[in-house]
Amino acid sequence: MPVSSAYRPDPQVPKLGPEFADPVVAARFPETILRFRNDRAAVTVGLDALTDAEWIACFGRFEPLPDNISRPLAMRYHGHQFRVYNPELGDGRGFLFAQLREAGSGRLLDLGTKGSGQTPWSRGADGRLTLKGGVREVLATAMLEALGVPTSRSFSLIETGEGLERGDEPSPTRSSVLVRLSHSHIRFGSFQRHAFFETPERITLLIDHVIDNYYPELAGADDRASALLTVVVARSARLVARWMAAGFVHGVLNTDNMSITGESFDYGPYRFLPRSDPAFTAAYFDHSGLYAFGRQPETVFWNLQQLAGCFSLVTGSDPLVEALNGFGPAYQRELVAAMLERLGLKPRGEEPDVALVQAAFRALAEGGAALRWEPFFFDWFCKDEARALGGPRAGLYAGEAFGAFRGLLTDYQADRPERLADPYFGRPGPEELLYDEIEAIWAPITEADDWSRFAAKLASIERARAAWGLTPQG
Repeated sequence: MPVSSAYRPDPQVPKLGPEFADPVVAARFPETILRFRNDRAAVTVGLDALTDAEWIACFGRFEPLPDNISRPLAMRYHGHQFRVYNPELGDGRGFLFAQLREAGSGRLLDLGTKGSGQTPWSRGADGRLTLKGGVREVLATAMLEALGVPTSRSFSLIETGEGLERGDEPSPTRSSVLVRLSHSHIRFGSFQRHAFFETPERITLLIDHVIDNYYPELAGADDRASALLTVVVARSARLVARWMAAGFVHGVLNTDNMSITGESFDYGPYRFLPRSDPAFTAAYFDHSGLYAFGRQPETVFWNLQQLAGCFSLVTGSDPLVEALNGFGPAYQRELVAAMLERLGLKPRGEEPDVALVQAAFRALAEGGAALRWEPFFFDWFCKDEARALGGPRAGLYAGEAFGAFRGLLTDYQADRPERLADPYFGRPGPEELLYDEIEAIWAPITEADDWSRFAAKLASIERARAAWGLTPQG
């Protein structure tokens, strides 16, 4: 197999032992039609030289990669789902396929699947993924990466030729298997499982595994559990702050959907905000609004408290409480930083930066139904007042609601204003990914097997990513 010199296999999860994952066999699919391959991501792990046939062999039939995991592993975990504890979880339609080092950074990365067949944790389900679900995730990860949000990357999407029955979309519907490239498949729920079974020695083993592979700077810590919680709190604060700045609603913020490395993944009923609305929900089944846009910071903190509860089996409570107490200040710092980055501004200091960000959120809220989320950031990027006040939304910005924001903006300097020379900023509006557009992208696929609109959207998001030039995820 023609892997490049950048390919560095490093399977670490198999070393944890049988209490952490189960060997499984991938489903055999009637068809394997390649619909998407992420060549930009493939370069970073040395797999860009694969032909389409070789790609399908690896990511449609799951023939092992050289010197990597010999048999796929379905990860074991528990979790709170809508704050109800579920001890019957685990990878029910996915598995860990390979682990490898990223070129340049040396980070350990995982190739994991969704829709690859049944496992011991399928609980009677078919273990499959709808093609529409795969298309939605490819779009979500591309958009979030463009907006500077730490996220898994969609690596491959292959249509598999099966008709699936689903209650929330017309059936039978087309099927697919998705492969994600992510920083880690260790979840908060991975620790919850061993806390549930009261096996602190396995919690310690998992903490050591996470530190050794993802946070080696913590190797000399006297209290490795509280040191790990401190950094996970910081990473999680950064993640949710960037969701908020991106106007993103995950939809299912269960503890089994929270990564130990602070990276978002597993996109089901997500939505991007059409306009400012703290009560906006993504999942039709979220009847109480538990995971509404404005409640996401609260939810992430609650999830961190559950992780701390697991760590309390192996260390004292005081350092864990101290680590949790760091979430609020970290979230405020990260939200201010994310908003300034989205606005293309250089920071001035804590007090003026907080005031500006608060004014921005008030202006977004007061803009009402007439002002969508993304156009606000597009219009005011790099403090280009002439463009904002000369564009199609000038009437909104000239009003009283934006007076405080515009007044505070005068004292700021643009960060890398040369970015405005990109043709992207000559458009009348920004790249968006709202619900109706996703439906419009899906319609020609399901009606005429026409993928042109999907390909065009991904190309347009890529142009936006290059134009924004936001901070790479870390």
